[in-house]
Amino acid sequence: MFSSLPMTVLEWLALVLILVLGLGLLALAVLFVLDRTQRGDAIRRNYPVIGRFRGLFTTLGEFFRQYFFAMDREELPFNRAQRDWVRHAAEREVNTVAFGSTRSLAVVGTPLFVNAAFPPLDDQYASTDPMVIGPGARQPYTARSIFNLSGMSYGALSRPAVQALSRGCQQAGIWMNTGEGGLSPHHLEGGCDLVFQMGTAKFGVRDAEGNLDDAKLRELAAHDQVRMIEIKLAQGAKPGKGGILPAAKISPEIARIRGVVPGQDAISPNRHFGVDDWDDLLDFIAHVRDVSGLPTGIKTVMGTEAGLEGLFEAITARGAEAAPDFITLDGGEGGTGAAPMPLIDLVGMSIREALPRLVDLRDAHGLHDRIRIVASGKLVNPGDVAWAICAGADFVVSARGFMFSLACIQALKCNRNTCPTGITTHDPGLQRGLVVAEKDARVAAYARQIVQEVETIAHSVGVTEPRRMRRSHVRIVQADGASVPMDSIYPEARAGGIVTGV
Repeated sequence: MFSSLPMTVLEWLALVLILVLGLGLLALAVLFVLDRTQRGDAIRRNYPVIGRFRGLFTTLGEFFRQYFFAMDREELPFNRAQRDWVRHAAEREVNTVAFGSTRSLAVVGTPLFVNAAFPPLDDQYASTDPMVIGPGARQPYTARSIFNLSGMSYGALSRPAVQALSRGCQQAGIWMNTGEGGLSPHHLEGGCDLVFQMGTAKFGVRDAEGNLDDAKLRELAAHDQVRMIEIKLAQGAKPGKGGILPAAKISPEIARIRGVVPGQDAISPNRHFGVDDWDDLLDFIAHVRDVSGLPTGIKTVMGTEAGLEGLFEAITARGAEAAPDFITLDGGEGGTGAAPMPLIDLVGMSIREALPRLVDLRDAHGLHDRIRIVASGKLVNPGDVAWAICAGADFVVSARGFMFSLACIQALKCNRNTCPTGITTHDPGLQRGLVVAEKDARVAAYARQIVQEVETIAHSVGVTEPRRMRRSHVRIVQADGASVPMDSIYPEARAGGIVTGV
């Protein structure tokens, strides 16, 4: 009786195996027919079934390069060494390394800071002083930190991501830029200082036709947390092109915040209607500053010095009081949730070249103490921030650095609503992975660590405050491997015969 039982089991297993093999062969046959008869893919048509592996391996190649094959300093847009520094800072781990640097010091453009022969003693440690922005506005803003959060909209970011960033910015004492998607309750939740970014569509302060609604602007400016207005002219990843938030990502809440119609794409024009030249822009800045009572500046990308020269000539003709209170300069290497590749790759001057040129334009027109310069564009580590301060920036802002502090893994899926870390998706299942109560502390720790290590660099070069660093304090590696002082490449501008910024 028992001797027949194993045979029954074996027969059953054999039947299952035959069934599985049969289904597998049937599936292969179906795929063969589909591939041979379709007309869109030549590889699959000529090599049925096997040709599908090319697409699979292409997709998986991104994964294998990131985790197995790319060296620490090879990946783009941010390499593993950069991301790991942010992760260690955010997790409050010891952010020191052993044995020696893995960074090649022969790469053209590498900044090398000039250590002082007799740096300040430890009890004279460098610290960052607050700085006033917009002293002529009804409500000037005293910014506490040199490093702050750049613009990322609610809608492009998920609700828990905005909540964690808001809380973390409050803990670190830094400002949070809302991005052009309007002011949401989630921005206000953490209690941090906010910079309201007014994009070309004027989301959050627009009327039904998309024009600026002064009543809505006054209502927004009445929030104690809103400290400045940033009029966005362009961003580094897509200068000259407006943004699109697909209808699929526009929930009723987002539609209400932005002032748009649910179920329709939210489209930003490529520039502000009615602002056709620099004089129009200065008029618009003055109007926004008057209505809101807040310091008002612009965000732009430099294509050429001659382009921005017109802005400073217009300011000179009107007087310093007509100037924007700050200029946020984004580099062509800036990031975005989605943009055409030609704009990401090929349009806009790099922040490494544009920043000293903008600072020189400002200073040559005698506006050093009137206009604050905010640098943006792939500045995520202490060396990046210190370089920007040496070049003449008053503040540095970062978006992607803070995304890394939220545990972004650079999956490059920001535009697909499938972000695996829950940062740029509205899928509730994926958002569940981003725990606000954990990630806010990471955001704050990252910001604090950046400032602390920039102050360490300032201390090393022999000054008592990061903004006292000058171009002479950093050398830039050239094509022949030698380094030269930055002030020999970009001599500091003079106004009235005096070197500014000293």
